[in-house]
Amino acid sequence: MCSCKPKSGLICGGFGAVASSLLSGLSGYVEIGLFTVDIDTFVPVSSSIFTRKKPLLPNLHKEPRLRFATAHGVKDCTFWRNVLWSDETKIELFGHNGHRYVWRKKGETCKPKNTIPTEKHGGGSIMLWGCFAAEGTDALHKIDAIMGEEKYVNILKRHLKTSVRKLKLGRKCVFQMDNDPKHTSKVVAKWLKDNKVKVLEWP
Repeated sequence: MCSCKPKSGLICGGFGAVASSLLSGLSGYVEIGLFTVDIDTFVPVSSSIFTRKKPLLPNLHKEPRLRFATAHGVKDCTFWRNVLWSDETKIELFGHNGHRYVWRKKGETCKPKNTIPTEKHGGGSIMLWGCFAAEGTDALHKIDAIMGEEKYVNILKRHLKTSVRKLKLGRKCVFQMDNDPKHTSKVVAKWLKDNKVKVLEWP
């Protein structure tokens, strides 16, 4: 059992905006589903909400993030303007894998504006590598098949120096990439060292 506290901003049991009309005129306590609500102190919100999801970080991951924040929190704008950010992402070619919410009236379930078109077997997707800096975006590379360390090196050979030049980063450029195993492999580390690429420490 739980009692909803006044003005808590969270409604137990997922009540919506209709809670006011449903509970008006009542006093004392009322049982709704598995929960007991104190009517005299209950303050409904405008709509029901989902709890926010956050990555579960063990101490092993918290400590390097704290070190990163401590070391880089004092960096000025000049430093961050010279960072070349990069990452890979998957793009769905047809539709998307997430959920979408709509407001609809009774009987409008199948109207086109309230539906998401689907295709048998998902419709496919592509993988992309891209980079950007304070000056704007630059390279966008389509990744064919599975990307290993050798393919990643080839992407860097093709785009890294060109992007640094186009985005006017100069010799102070710092390259950012996450800690994906292919990024931190010996092959990639050697290429970065041989080409004198300064890499931003990433937690």
